[in-house]
Amino acid sequence: MRKLKVQVQTSIDGYMAAPDGQPGGTGIPWTEDIYAYVDALNASVDCIVLGRTTAEGFIPGWADEPGDEPQALVDWINETPKVVISTTLATSPWENTVVAGGDIADTVNELKAQPGGDLITYGGGTLVSSLLVNDLVDDLYLFVNPAAYGGGMPVFGELDASLRYRLAGAQAFDCGITVLHYQPHAA
Repeated sequence: MRKLKVQVQTSIDGYMAAPDGQPGGTGIPWTEDIYAYVDALNASVDCIVLGRTTAEGFIPGWADEPGDEPQALVDWINETPKVVISTTLATSPWENTVVAGGDIADTVNELKAQPGGDLITYGGGTLVSSLLVNDLVDDLYLFVNPAAYGGGMPVFGELDASLRYRLAGAQAFDCGITVLHYQPHAA
C-alpha cells in the first residue's frame, strides 16, 4: 500500500503562514543539503495531493518555474501527477491534475490503495488537519524555519482531538531549517 507523506513549512511557534499570509519559509534561502534531503524524500513519490486553496497558488507558481529553485525540483513538481481534494471544484483547471471530492478519508484511502509510489501533500492548514484527524498520515515532515510570527495560520489549527506521534528522525540544515520527521504513535 502507498504511504502518505505530509511536508509542512512552519515557524518555530507553529505557524505555516505569518499574519500577513506569507508562508513560513519565505525569505529563508535553502541550501544544497536541504535540497538533497527533499530529493530523497520525493524519490518514492509519484503523486502530489493538494487542497484547493494550496493548489491555486502552488500549481501556477511552480509552472512559472521559480528562478531560485533547482531545475530538477521544478521539473519533478511540474511533471508529477496531482490530485486536488476539493468540495468546490468539479474539474481541474490545471494540466496533469485531477480533482477528487467526497469524503476525505475515502478519497485518500482509495489513492493509497492504488498501485504506484507514495503520495505527498504540501501543507495547507485545513487539509493537513483533516488528514491528521482521519489518521491518514504515515510520515509527517515539519520543516521548522528559524522564525517566529506570534500569529497567523497555525499548522494544527483545525484539530479537534489530541494526536500522538513519535519522532522518527531530525536533521538540521545549513540554512537554519530543521526537519522533524514524525510517524503515528503506535498504540
